[in-house]
Amino acid sequence: MARQVIYTFKGQTKTIPFSYDIHHDLYEAAAEAEGIDLTKFLAMEQQIALTSKKGAKAEKEFRKSEFARFGFSSIKFVREDDEI
Repeated sequence: MARQVIYTFKGQTKTIPFSYDIHHDLYEAAAEAEGIDLTKFLAMEQQIALTSKKGAKAEKEFRKSEFARFGFSSIKFVREDDEI
C-alpha cells in the first residue's frame, strides 16, 4: 500500500499521497498541498537545530507551533487499519 498523509487544515480534513522521493517529511507534503511556502520556516528550523542540544524538544515544539499558526491542527500518516 502506498503511504498517505491525513491532515486537518483550517477545519477541513484531507488525505494526500506521500513519497519520501518527493518530500522530506509529512509536514512538507501537507504544506505543499496547501500551497504554503516553507522557505523561511526551514531556514529558522535549521537555526534552531544548530543552537539547541541534540535531542532537545526545541525543533519539535517550533514545528508544532508554526504549523498550528499556518492553520494545521493535525498531520499524521494513515495507518493501514484506519478507515478514511
